[in-house]
Amino acid sequence: MMAKHFISLLILGLCNFLVSADVYWYIDCGSTSTAFYTDSFINVWQGDGDLIQNGVPRRVQSSTADSDPVMDTLRVFTTRKKNCYAFNADKGGRVLVRASFKYGNYDGKSSPPTFDLHFDGNFWTTVETSIDEVVTYEATYVVKGDVVSVCVAQTKPNQFPFISALVIRSMDSNMYSNADPSYALFLKSRVAYGAETVIRLSTDYDRIWLPAILENGQDNITGDALYFAITLADSPPIEVLQNAITTASTSDKLILASGFPSDVVSVYLTTYFSEPTEVTETRSFKLYIDNQASSESIIPAYEVAQETVGNLNVSSNSTLSLVATSDSVLPPLINAMELFYVGKDQLTDGTNSDDLEALALLQQTFTDLKDWYGDPCLPSSFTWDWLDCSNDATPRVTALHLGTFDLTGSLPDISSMTSLQTIDLHNNSLTGAIPDSLGTLPNLKALNLADNQLSGSIPTSLSSNKNIKLDVTGNPDLCTSGKSCDATTTSNTDTPGFPTISDSPSTGKKKNKKTPLILGTTIPSGLLASALISIYAWMRHKRKKPSVPPTQHAASGHGGGGNVVENILDEIKVNMEDQIIQQVSNGISQQAQDYIANSSTT
Repeated sequence: MMAKHFISLLILGLCNFLVSADVYWYIDCGSTSTAFYTDSFINVWQGDGDLIQNGVPRRVQSSTADSDPVMDTLRVFTTRKKNCYAFNADKGGRVLVRASFKYGNYDGKSSPPTFDLHFDGNFWTTVETSIDEVVTYEATYVVKGDVVSVCVAQTKPNQFPFISALVIRSMDSNMYSNADPSYALFLKSRVAYGAETVIRLSTDYDRIWLPAILENGQDNITGDALYFAITLADSPPIEVLQNAITTASTSDKLILASGFPSDVVSVYLTTYFSEPTEVTETRSFKLYIDNQASSESIIPAYEVAQETVGNLNVSSNSTLSLVATSDSVLPPLINAMELFYVGKDQLTDGTNSDDLEALALLQQTFTDLKDWYGDPCLPSSFTWDWLDCSNDATPRVTALHLGTFDLTGSLPDISSMTSLQTIDLHNNSLTGAIPDSLGTLPNLKALNLADNQLSGSIPTSLSSNKNIKLDVTGNPDLCTSGKSCDATTTSNTDTPGFPTISDSPSTGKKKNKKTPLILGTTIPSGLLASALISIYAWMRHKRKKPSVPPTQHAASGHGGGGNVVENILDEIKVNMEDQIIQQVSNGISQQAQDYIANSSTT
């Protein structure tokens, strides 16, 4: 048994590998386990700890021994207007999405919440949970972008949205091909008539076929067909075609559905038929909405599957039924049915793609923004908390409110967000230069960059733009003098020829911009002083050049008169050198004082 189970998993893994573009996600929301869990239907589940950062994992209180372990945990969201899961997908592919909710009194308040459910920026439904029951919603639709997102959104104070399980499966492009791809299909019922248990197969996109509850006058037919020629686009599994239900008489209607909303709504109906046993009498019937036939005659065949598909408008007074034709000997029957509500609104294309690319760049740059998923602007009442959007059919981002978000790093180029009117980035730790591209945004009216660590000069595109209210206060390293300056290099163009002092390694702050000017007034006077000392020392050295002492002259045998003359000449030479040194010293000192005085005045 274990070997068979392992082989099934191996085949499933190979299928996922070979069809890498397919979406296959089974998320056990709130599970803290890092291990994969395989259910009895060979679906492989995983926890959501690596998929979403917001929210709190919780465990239900009303779990029983035979309850589904996937439903025993949940993730509750107490912050933000909406919280989303997001997964990569192929644009134009059809997906099945199933979201399940079990309150289970996890918070001990016995107060099951109500909240909204969204997908890809579209409203799905209002979730109404109960104390113990599992509430499940399923949709299928054609993906308009390259991401599938599922979101829960708070609609009532202190009623926090949560989710217990999430399934997303790719489907073949031929599935439900008669439905308008511009609209989503929301499952109302999927029934395997005549089945005794739930039919659920991973090879059938994990569609869940529920057994029918027989009404008065209805009977099960147990089929004996072992082979079916199934060429249907919607690919029902053989298991749902092996049995059927019928009525006792041709005069009896076979009721399929009723209890629709009071307003007129559109439904998409797929019905599946096959004769369960070989019969010789004629069986012919039609699908009716109330008293009006909506299909041609249906004549099922043995070991052959067929389906009928219809887009119908119904209301609270509508009843869908099968009615035998006048020439039928046998009453109507049905093997299986899928019934969907068609979405009221067309699927949105989502927020403008240029804005999405810029937001993705912001998220890539700033880690604190990475866990924001789903469409940023849609639905319109549930935009991301830190931005504003226009009301266009394809909305544009008009404002970024990212003040005090603990953002660190340099600003990326977001010039593709051409509808931005307000950018607030105050009180963060932004570094580097202000991008010149910000000044090219055609609709920008307010740019708040106060209290950051920006450096360099303010781009002319901003400083000269009279339409933009600019605030750059509280950036000590930012050059705001209006002159050409560049704090990112080792020279200052305000004072050519003199180097700046590099960043202090202890504080990370740059020195005062006046430092080059101070160096400019002190270096020349130092050079002059050095020159004075050098000249004086040189002349003293020349003066002290070794000479023959008087005693040596006396001892040499020269006359005393010669010694006297030499001594007189030496004394005269020394006096002349002292006078020259004093004059040079006085002249150099005066020049140094004049230079310093001139420098201080300029």
